[in-house]
Amino acid sequence: MSSKTNTSEGSDREGSENGSEERGFEYFGWVYHIGSNTIGHEFCHLRFLFLRGKYVEMYKRDPHENPGIKPIRKGVVGHTLMVEELGRRKVDHGDVYVLRFYNRLDETKKGEIACGTAGEARKWMEAFDQAKQQAEYELSRGRSRHKLTSETEINLEGHRPRVRRYAKKLIRIGRGPETLLRQSSNLGSNAQPDGYFEGDVTDATEAHQWKCIRTVNGTRIFEDVASSKGDKGVLVKAVGVVDGSLDTVFEVVLGLDRNQRYEWDMLTGDLELIDSVNGHYDVVYGTFDPKYLSGSRWHSKSDFVFSRQWFRGQDGTYTILQFPAVHKKRPTRSGYRREKINPSTWEIRRLNPSSTPNADKCLVTLILEIHSSSWGSWKTRYYSKFEETIPYAFLCQVAGLREYFGANPALKFDSSTTIVHSKTSSDSIVSGPFEDPDSKDEFYDAIAAESSEDEDSDDDLELSAGGKLKLKNVSWAIASLALKRNSALVANNELDSRIPPTSVDTSQFHGSMRQGKAETDTNCWSAPGGEGFMIRGNTYLKDCSKVIGGDPLLKLLAVDWFKADVNIDRISLHPKCLVQSEAGKKLPFILVINLEVPAKPNYSLVLYYGADRPINQGSLLSKFVNGTDAFRNARFKLIPRIVEGYWMVKRAVGTKACLLGKAVTCKYLRKDNFLEIDVDIGSSSVARSIIGLVLGYVTSIVVDLAILIEAREENELPEYILGAVRLNRVRLDSAVAV
Repeated sequence: MSSKTNTSEGSDREGSENGSEERGFEYFGWVYHIGSNTIGHEFCHLRFLFLRGKYVEMYKRDPHENPGIKPIRKGVVGHTLMVEELGRRKVDHGDVYVLRFYNRLDETKKGEIACGTAGEARKWMEAFDQAKQQAEYELSRGRSRHKLTSETEINLEGHRPRVRRYAKKLIRIGRGPETLLRQSSNLGSNAQPDGYFEGDVTDATEAHQWKCIRTVNGTRIFEDVASSKGDKGVLVKAVGVVDGSLDTVFEVVLGLDRNQRYEWDMLTGDLELIDSVNGHYDVVYGTFDPKYLSGSRWHSKSDFVFSRQWFRGQDGTYTILQFPAVHKKRPTRSGYRREKINPSTWEIRRLNPSSTPNADKCLVTLILEIHSSSWGSWKTRYYSKFEETIPYAFLCQVAGLREYFGANPALKFDSSTTIVHSKTSSDSIVSGPFEDPDSKDEFYDAIAAESSEDEDSDDDLELSAGGKLKLKNVSWAIASLALKRNSALVANNELDSRIPPTSVDTSQFHGSMRQGKAETDTNCWSAPGGEGFMIRGNTYLKDCSKVIGGDPLLKLLAVDWFKADVNIDRISLHPKCLVQSEAGKKLPFILVINLEVPAKPNYSLVLYYGADRPINQGSLLSKFVNGTDAFRNARFKLIPRIVEGYWMVKRAVGTKACLLGKAVTCKYLRKDNFLEIDVDIGSSSVARSIIGLVLGYVTSIVVDLAILIEAREENELPEYILGAVRLNRVRLDSAVAV
């Protein structure tokens, strides 16, 4: 990239006053500014967005090509800025990916921009997250405190108060300059990632026994022989490596263009959008001619309706859930056989980035549910005719996708109207409590991850009937014993071992949800160990190795299950809360986790964890409990694990750790002997979508949650589980109204 080009005198003066550190990195490119004007008319304008450090400027034209041009909007990225991905939206007959900006303390400061592809939206989210980290770092160092009142945060809402009218027609979607449409996105290789990506495939153990039963054009087809032993549906999957970028593969899979789908998809090539629920959920209708299945016994054409729900995880992986559906706009059709499409999921995961430009590769997995009786018949009687079935045509989509990208090298380039470039000077990278040391080794273990993801090898692990992990050989047992010793050392480092422990009698603490006595109990909670979770080991910073989690540091005291019309915050201050009880006041420390679940009504799952000794000053736990909200947001981690439940819910929830402070809005209340964390799950459209799916199956789900403080320094390893909980088939109607 060429050297930095100054774009305005105002920004130059600000840059010189604040030093080179604030302007050490740049992101710039074309986006769409969308919104409504003063009379309610929607607009969509092509704008050039420039991000220098924490300073944002918006132009009508590229300032590099038009020196001296003034920005039409400008401001700063503050530590309270929130960026939410709203998903796809149709604007001016074109699909765009929308990002919403808002200030969590001032709702008047908000706005939306849109990008041509999901990849561009991801890059801008990373850019603004880095700018926010810059602002948080300066605030933590006491810099610019005197300027906070004079600086104006960026506001993209609506038109500016004074709007100049130009005779020149505004560029809209689909009418951008041809040179723009041909250029590809290129986030510079020196740019810092978003600071919370991880390359690990999983942070929780799963029980699958995948057996390869077919290899089709380089794509392996597996059967989950563990699930086939029961009476439920059998899981099969196709796995292949696609020679294309993560975002482009996602766009192709989700795309509805008939000409493009005809080149790789023999089953759902004819798709039509019939309903768009939100930016992450739609319903499509398709037709299929069985004659394309060799020797098919069906003669009439088939049609189908299915819903698609998609989201991107913090590790960048795309997940697409596909369910059979019915819709009033597409009733049964004369001359067509209505097929019920098998439930399925796409997972598109990035492999190790190559040093060669435009040589990205993705691991694409398509998992399909097939009725066990049908699968058994195909295997025993029609095994040679499996190629004539619709499930086989589904699985062949991975092979088709692989060959399509191989035959079209141009697809490796992201093609959109948005251009994002960046520049980061090596001496200006923010180094502080908000930097993720993993960011320079993003997706470091993809080679090992590929093996475990493809085959889910559990040679050394197995799950008992109760869902507990068993070690099958001596080496794992020795490793487990070593981990327990490390966990004991961690406990001594985090809690003051010089003070005798306080007796914690859980019978003195009561919540609205009862504690389970047996594994078969329902609508209850229990306190699991850490065996089902993988956490960072002693040598993580050197070899990225993870180990099985040990016993939680804090003891689970009780669980509350509430419902209300609005979110319930600051529960610990309520006089009837166990934190305010005599037994609660005697404990050295209590951690309160309030998971606010969006629904009608809203629910709150409140977890109370207690320590039997005071927290050691200078420990990681002390830094978290007594530190800044920015530090907490950067380190507060949750690992989910569905022990029992529908496989689609498992895929939606995933097994990857999530930095909650980066994904949703978290509020912290530190008083007396407790810290309360209010987690607003509804603040993220993706989280709302996943929770909506989970609530539909909640009475049949057993889920474990582990809470951690992410370890990023040598002296913070090994990582430890702060607290854990198991929720066993919770009933919504059992929540207590408050």
